[in-house]
Amino acid sequence: MEFRLLGNVEVLGERGAVPLPGAKVRTALAALVLARGWPVPDSALTSALWGWHPPDTRTAQLYTYMSRLRRLLGPSVRLERQQSGYLLHAQDAAVDVLEFEQLAAEGARALRQRQFERASRRLGQALRLWRGTALADVTEHLADAERPRLEEARALALEDRLEADLALGRHRELIAELTGLVHAFPLRERLRAQLMTALYRCDRQSDALAVYHHGRQLLADELGVDPGPTLSAAYQTVLNNAPVLAVPPAGRAAAPVPAASADAPAMLPPPADDFTGRQRELAELARLLPPWDEGEEGPQRPRRFLLTGMAGVGKSTLAVQVAHTVAASFPEGQLYADLRAPDGAPRDPRTVLSELLRALGDGAEDLAGAALPAYVQRYRARTAGKALLVVLDNLVAERQLDPLLPGGTGSAVVVTARTHPAAVSGIRTVVLEPLRPGESLTLLGAMAGASRLAREPEAARDLVAYCEGLPLALRAVGARLAARPRLPLSWLADRLAEPEARLGELRYGELSVAASLAHSLHGLDDIAVAVLRSLPALGGRPFTAAEAAGRAGSAEPASFEQALDRLADARLLDLSAIDDRGQPLYRCPGLVQLFARSLEAPAPGQARAGAGAHGEAQAGAGAHGQAQTPALAAAPGQAQTPALAGAPGQAQTPAVTGAPGGA
Repeated sequence: MEFRLLGNVEVLGERGAVPLPGAKVRTALAALVLARGWPVPDSALTSALWGWHPPDTRTAQLYTYMSRLRRLLGPSVRLERQQSGYLLHAQDAAVDVLEFEQLAAEGARALRQRQFERASRRLGQALRLWRGTALADVTEHLADAERPRLEEARALALEDRLEADLALGRHRELIAELTGLVHAFPLRERLRAQLMTALYRCDRQSDALAVYHHGRQLLADELGVDPGPTLSAAYQTVLNNAPVLAVPPAGRAAAPVPAASADAPAMLPPPADDFTGRQRELAELARLLPPWDEGEEGPQRPRRFLLTGMAGVGKSTLAVQVAHTVAASFPEGQLYADLRAPDGAPRDPRTVLSELLRALGDGAEDLAGAALPAYVQRYRARTAGKALLVVLDNLVAERQLDPLLPGGTGSAVVVTARTHPAAVSGIRTVVLEPLRPGESLTLLGAMAGASRLAREPEAARDLVAYCEGLPLALRAVGARLAARPRLPLSWLADRLAEPEARLGELRYGELSVAASLAHSLHGLDDIAVAVLRSLPALGGRPFTAAEAAGRAGSAEPASFEQALDRLADARLLDLSAIDDRGQPLYRCPGLVQLFARSLEAPAPGQARAGAGAHGEAQAGAGAHGQAQTPALAAAPGQAQTPALAGAPGQAQTPAVTGAPGGA
């Protein structure tokens, strides 16, 4: 059995993942695992579960959680009552926290002994155990008590690994990662000093000094202190052109990056000039994507990453940006394919494989009219043994992915999709959230002009708020402002202030939030779309399936919950919390609410149009410029489902006919 705490709390048994329902159950388990074989008093468990205000029924609830854990974990783990606490016996179980600490300690020891190769490998293995924020889905009480220690240990291991890589002469490869880390952790002086070292060794002395001065100003403004010894020493060393920086301490030069051959495919679209935010994701992907170092220990599994998130959140932009960042590490070529047709439908894998084979120098004329397996076999043969970077953008249907995965373990794959493919093993998921307000302002300023935003700060904040952190919306707004340089920001802010007109205004040229959201409907049945139309009445607050079903007048909350899950899988709903009764909480983002209101109810006997069509064919301009999507109805002869009636006094949502097999 394996316990994972460096991310969401997970348990892996012989039969796969063990379900852990509810944050309280996960919190109790995490507290027991972190005790490392020592009993955990009831008082400590109570504090982890409820903080300073436990309920009067805490003893009974604690007993319930422990009983539930015994049942979930099975006979391979013993959970015993000892005096006034509980003890978890799992001697043969693997714990990622303990494995991380052991590897990090070995790496730190190797670093002190100047065994830089070993240090880099051990610390890299330790850091790859992290799947996100430690204890990501436990109560805030346990997270506040335990997470800072774990995150600090992670940061120290990362700094040690960077130190080892700098000693090995890898300064050129580290600049992108260090730049992102310094942006994410601006007050960590060791990271800033490491970035200065890397920049200096790349003949960028002025940039290295600028990094120091920016850090010195931040320390003075934020903390009222001067730089410490590490950062000050780095500054003096760079300023004086000290010989110690000219050659890595290990006495070896950086390994030269192999030059790309003339016939190597280079299919990547150009990167965004105004790329903003996502620095942590960019740095992490830039570290994990390049080919394995020689001598890397452990199984060398294919490197596959999935970037997912709601429509317009910037998945494709990040994928292309990181691909260009690491392109030099893949001299045998970079492949790119858009898996979505202009109408939103999935492209035939044979068509995509034909394009990729041509880029690899194989015209594949003899495969014309052949079945898909013949294309896959040729593609796998052409990519086997090569270190290729493959970007598969806009995955629509799960069946598209497997045929496009290259052969061997030398290649890396980045996939963007709104839903998670269930049948692909070993894929690492990166969920993109909307940009923070500061990042949104930076992106908007890059397009419309920072000085223009500074002249109207209140209007600029309003524009950012209306865009809700979606880069697509911000780019549409920025493009409209850039095309009208003499109009004030308040002009567009006033137009966006009207909810009924907002979706119609969040567009410019081919940039359209409404059209992008319409693609999310591809593959959804009529029941899910009908449920989506009923959700704006709930507003932006979190809600349970029972609440949503009751508000819509449905007598089948189980079917309603299944439809909500399908909407969450399509990234039209947020599903990130659980209420006190263990029920999942959903939330409908504001722009999705506006989009749901624009969906027309089906007329009797009207056939359902393809929900995912692109542009005005599916999102034509409605009243006040609002985007509309054609009505959805079942094909003749299909079974009818009950109407989703509104609550008393509310407008009703017409009945919707179900697709075959729709829940």
